[in-house]
Amino acid sequence: MSEDSTLKRLYWHSRRGMWELDLLLVPFLEHRYASLDAADQAAYRELIDQEDQDLFIWLMRREWPSDDALRRIVKLIVEYAETTDNDQYRTL
Repeated sequence: MSEDSTLKRLYWHSRRGMWELDLLLVPFLEHRYASLDAADQAAYRELIDQEDQDLFIWLMRREWPSDDALRRIVKLIVEYAETTDNDQYRTL
Protein backbone atom coordinates (compact mmCIF):
# COMPACT_ATOMS: atom_id res chain seq x y z
CA MET A 1 0.00 0.00 0.00
CA SER A 2 1.41 3.42 -0.92
CA GLU A 3 2.06 6.07 1.71
CA ASP A 4 -0.67 8.25 0.18
CA SER A 5 -3.19 5.40 0.38
CA THR A 6 -2.17 4.70 3.96
CA LEU A 7 -2.68 8.33 4.96
CA LYS A 8 -6.07 8.46 3.26
CA ARG A 9 -7.12 5.30 5.10
CA LEU A 10 -5.86 6.70 8.40
CA TYR A 11 -7.68 9.96 7.79
CA TRP A 12 -10.91 8.08 7.06
CA HIS A 13 -10.55 5.98 10.22
CA SER A 14 -9.60 9.03 12.30
CA ARG A 15 -12.97 10.59 11.48
CA ARG A 16 -15.15 9.20 14.23
CA GLY A 17 -18.79 9.28 15.20
CA MET A 18 -17.96 11.76 17.94
CA TRP A 19 -17.09 15.34 17.10
CA GLU A 20 -14.80 15.64 20.15
CA LEU A 21 -12.67 12.77 18.85
CA ASP A 22 -12.46 14.29 15.38
CA LEU A 23 -11.15 17.51 16.92
CA LEU A 24 -8.27 15.64 18.52
CA LEU A 25 -7.43 12.89 16.06
CA VAL A 26 -7.62 14.63 12.68
CA PRO A 27 -5.31 17.58 13.44
CA PHE A 28 -2.82 15.22 15.11
CA LEU A 29 -2.86 12.98 12.06
CA GLU A 30 -2.46 15.90 9.68
CA HIS A 31 0.33 17.65 11.57
CA ARG A 32 2.21 15.09 13.63
CA TYR A 33 1.74 11.56 12.29
CA ALA A 34 4.40 11.82 9.56
CA SER A 35 7.04 12.90 12.08
CA LEU A 36 6.36 10.02 14.50
CA ASP A 37 8.75 7.09 14.69
CA ALA A 38 7.59 3.70 13.41
CA ALA A 39 6.53 2.48 16.87
CA ASP A 40 4.37 5.54 17.53
CA GLN A 41 2.84 5.34 14.04
CA ALA A 42 1.96 1.69 14.72
CA ALA A 43 0.44 2.71 18.06
CA TYR A 44 -1.68 5.37 16.32
CA ARG A 45 -2.93 2.79 13.82
CA GLU A 46 -3.81 0.48 16.71
CA LEU A 47 -5.45 3.33 18.61
CA ILE A 48 -7.88 4.20 15.85
CA ASP A 49 -9.08 0.59 15.80
CA GLN A 50 -10.40 1.02 19.34
CA GLU A 51 -14.00 1.74 20.27
CA ASP A 52 -15.14 5.38 20.35
CA GLN A 53 -16.15 5.09 24.02
CA ASP A 54 -12.63 3.99 25.00
CA LEU A 55 -11.02 6.71 22.88
CA PHE A 56 -13.25 9.33 24.46
CA ILE A 57 -12.38 8.23 28.00
CA TRP A 58 -8.67 8.17 27.22
CA LEU A 59 -8.49 11.39 25.23
CA MET A 60 -10.54 13.25 27.84
CA ARG A 61 -7.99 12.01 30.42
CA ARG A 62 -10.55 10.21 32.53
CA GLU A 63 -8.47 7.02 32.30
CA TRP A 64 -5.32 5.92 30.51
CA PRO A 65 -4.98 2.81 28.34
CA SER A 66 -3.32 -0.09 30.12
CA ASP A 67 -1.14 -0.82 27.07
CA ASP A 68 2.09 1.22 27.22
CA ALA A 69 2.19 2.01 23.49
CA LEU A 70 -1.43 3.17 23.45
CA ARG A 71 -0.90 5.22 26.60
CA ARG A 72 2.10 6.92 24.97
CA ILE A 73 0.23 7.82 21.76
CA VAL A 74 -2.79 9.07 23.71
CA LYS A 75 -0.52 11.32 25.77
CA LEU A 76 1.13 12.61 22.59
CA ILE A 77 -2.29 13.45 21.12
CA VAL A 78 -3.46 15.17 24.31
CA GLU A 79 -0.21 17.15 24.60
CA TYR A 80 -0.45 18.20 20.97
CA ALA A 81 -4.03 19.39 21.43
CA GLU A 82 -3.12 21.33 24.58
CA THR A 83 -0.07 23.05 23.12
CA THR A 84 -1.22 23.77 19.59
CA ASP A 85 -3.32 26.67 18.44
CA ASN A 86 -6.02 24.77 16.57
CA ASP A 87 -8.37 27.73 16.19
CA GLN A 88 -10.09 26.18 13.19
CA TYR A 89 -11.11 23.25 15.40
CA ARG A 90 -11.78 25.15 18.61
CA THR A 91 -15.41 26.01 18.99
CA LEU A 92 -15.92 24.23 22.29
